[in-house]
Amino acid sequence: MLNTIKPKVTLVGAGPGDPDLLTLKGANALAEANVVLYDALANEEILKHAPHNAIKIFVGKQIGNHAYTQDQINQLIVDNALTYGNVVRLKGGDSFVFGRGSEEIDYAESFGIPTFVVPGISSAIAVPAYQGISLTKRGTSESFWVITGTTSDRNLSSDIALAAQSSATIVILMGMSKLSHIVALFQKESKGKTPVAIIQNGTMPNEKIGVGTIDTIQEVAVKNNLSSPAIIIIGEVVKESNKLKGFYEQFVTAEIKL
Repeated sequence: MLNTIKPKVTLVGAGPGDPDLLTLKGANALAEANVVLYDALANEEILKHAPHNAIKIFVGKQIGNHAYTQDQINQLIVDNALTYGNVVRLKGGDSFVFGRGSEEIDYAESFGIPTFVVPGISSAIAVPAYQGISLTKRGTSESFWVITGTTSDRNLSSDIALAAQSSATIVILMGMSKLSHIVALFQKESKGKTPVAIIQNGTMPNEKIGVGTIDTIQEVAVKNNLSSPAIIIIGEVVKESNKLKGFYEQFVTAEIKL
């Protein structure tokens, strides 16, 4: 009997959290899936787009708790594609922004399996946008950096020290455990008054936000009980958000009184 299984792997970016931010192309890819391997950061409501009889496997990684290693995930992708056919790898945000998507694509293609990529809306852009923070703005910020706060060897990215020397907007993902180190780098560059926002669970109903400056943001994070998953946005554009400018107006008034 001829093998009629046609293996295929599609990486789908699930977006930043709000299920309505999944793209139409992503929803269409899920609708054709035989197997879905999904992340911790992918909203599980998105799985409703997959057929009821599709196999759904959680392969998420959280701090100190990995359902599978990356090597095991790579092998699951290949094994399920060869056994069942159409595999959708559903990843939070965009698969190619700190998502290790290229590694998974390379591994699948090494077995001759056709691969496709459906871009997702990255949390690095969407989460600030939900709070009215424009990462670039004429006369305020000409560019922005998107940096991982924690590298694969669990250290602080050396790029943050370089970013602290620039006038760009800085967006740091996976940086909450290194917040004190990040603050110290910006203070070293005499940027203690630079506005900062931390947004946890961005675009979701349980979203939490704390705003302050480099000098105050650690206290703000403790007061608001902010933790991962969260995004740190540093730069003058933060205080120009219509949603946040009230805080900074009060902050300036308080400083004048002091």
